[in-house]
Amino acid sequence: MIWDRPRSKVGRSPKAEGGSQTFWKALGRRHEVAVLGLLMIVSIFLGFQTDNFFTWSNLSNVARACSWIAIAAFGECMVIIIGGIDLSVGAVMGLSGLASALCLQANLPIPVAVLAGLSVGLAVGWINGSLVGRFGLPPFMVTLGTMSVFRGLIYGLTGGWPVRNLPAAFRALGQGNVDLRWIYVPLPVVFMLGLAVLIGFLLEKTVFGKYVYVLGVNERALRVSEVKVSRIRVMVYALGGLMTAVGGVLMTARLGVAAPTAAAGYELDVIAAAVIGGASLFGGEGNVAGVLLAAVLMQVLRNGLVLLGVPSYWQTMAIGVMILAFIALDHWRRHRRI
Repeated sequence: MIWDRPRSKVGRSPKAEGGSQTFWKALGRRHEVAVLGLLMIVSIFLGFQTDNFFTWSNLSNVARACSWIAIAAFGECMVIIIGGIDLSVGAVMGLSGLASALCLQANLPIPVAVLAGLSVGLAVGWINGSLVGRFGLPPFMVTLGTMSVFRGLIYGLTGGWPVRNLPAAFRALGQGNVDLRWIYVPLPVVFMLGLAVLIGFLLEKTVFGKYVYVLGVNERALRVSEVKVSRIRVMVYALGGLMTAVGGVLMTARLGVAAPTAAAGYELDVIAAAVIGGASLFGGEGNVAGVLLAAVLMQVLRNGLVLLGVPSYWQTMAIGVMILAFIALDHWRRHRRI
C-alpha cells in the first residue's frame, strides 16, 4: 500500500535528500518569500494609488474571487509535481458546477447536489489519470482533448442556456460569510484555507506525498522499489479533479447560475497560480503555501488594474508576463543545479 511506511529511501521527498537545510531548499523558500514580497509591493502601491483598495469590502471580494482559483490550483500543483499537466481544469470547473445545478433543478437536496458535483470532478480526474498513468498517453494531449469533450458536454446538456434559480441555501456556499465578531470572512475563503492545510499535510507529512515528489524526478527509483507508479498518477489526477470540482461548485454558488461559458479560460489562471507559486514544470517541486500566495497575487493584480481604470484586456497580458518571469526563474534555478 502506498500509504504504508516506505521500505527504502526512495520514499523520501527530494527536498529532504541531502539534509533538510540544503541550499536549494532555502532557495525554494526564498521563492515563496519573493512571491510574498511582490504581493506586498503591489498591495502597498495600490493602497497609495487608490482610495478603496484596503477597505475590508474590497479585500474580502479579492479573497472570495481567488478562493476557487486557489483550490483548483492546489490540485494542479500536485499534477505538475509529478511531471504532468491538466488543461481541462476550466471545463471541469464548469461541468462540476453544472452537475450540482442540474441536481438542484431536479429538486434534489443540496448535499446530494454538492456531492454530485464533486463526484463529477473526481470521475473526470480518474479518467485523465487513467489515460495518462495506465495507458501512457501524453498528459498535454489527453487533457487538451478532455477539455474539449467536457466543454462540449456542458453545451450539450444545457443547449447553450444557463441554469438559473438556484436555492438561496446553495448560493450561500459562495456568497455567505463567517462572522468573527469584529470582521466577517467569506465562506469560500474558509474552505480554501482548510483545504490548503489538508493538501499541505498530505504532500509534506505522508508517504503518499513523498512518493508524489519522487515521481516527478525519479520514476525509475519508484519502480525499482516496487511502487505502483500508475496508481499514484491516477490518484493524483483524481485528487486534482476533486479539488477542481470544489472550486467549480463554489464558483457556481457565488455566481448563482451555471452558465455554459463558466470558467472558460480559467485553466490559464489555475496553471499560472501553480507555476508562479513554485510548482516546477520539470516536476518534483511545489507546495501549497506558494500556490496560495500566487493565487492571491494574481487576484490583487487584477483587482488593482480595475481600480486604476486599466482596460480588462490588459489583465491577461500582465498574468502572462508573470508566468514568463517565474518560468525563467525556474529554468535558472534548474540550470544552476546542474
